[in-house]
Amino acid sequence: MVDLRPAEIFEVLDRHDVRYVLIGGLAATLYGAPHVTTDVDIVPQEDQGNLERLSEALTELNARIRVASEPDGMPFGHDGSSLARVRIWNLVTDLGNLDITFVPSGTRGYEDLRRDLRAVTVRGIDVPVASLADVIRSKEAADRERDRAILPLLREMLERQRDERNRSARPAVKDERAGPRGRG
Repeated sequence: MVDLRPAEIFEVLDRHDVRYVLIGGLAATLYGAPHVTTDVDIVPQEDQGNLERLSEALTELNARIRVASEPDGMPFGHDGSSLARVRIWNLVTDLGNLDITFVPSGTRGYEDLRRDLRAVTVRGIDVPVASLADVIRSKEAADRERDRAILPLLREMLERQRDERNRSARPAVKDERAGPRGRG
């Protein structure tokens, strides 16, 4: 198994101008969750031009279909059209595992997730990351054991994030009891 090098995967996607949103465990990690993940999960925009650029990026990454019986993955031919025909791709690349999902559990896909995304800079690349609320929504809908284990922490992080946002949105309260300054 190849060590996961997400920053380098992001560099390749950026170089090919692929439009996507990062989801899953790595998104949670970028929000500060102490979550160990073994892959990069992305939701690409589905227009043909973007899928052609994604195919070019996959070629550069030497992407192969991930299967248990073949640790190095199985080679596959792809272009934008063939990528669109399969809704989930579990791939191994020279930079680690990459999962491509067009409509993750609990979402309506790219357009839904991009509404509230946050750009996180990773080694000089602006990575479009699904909002923490959307990461939680997807993990709740997937209802996998590993997701259920991290959900309480993610919900707590979201609550803290909302509390901080609410505190910073409140106007400063002026103390009027002291009266005008300079008068004695």
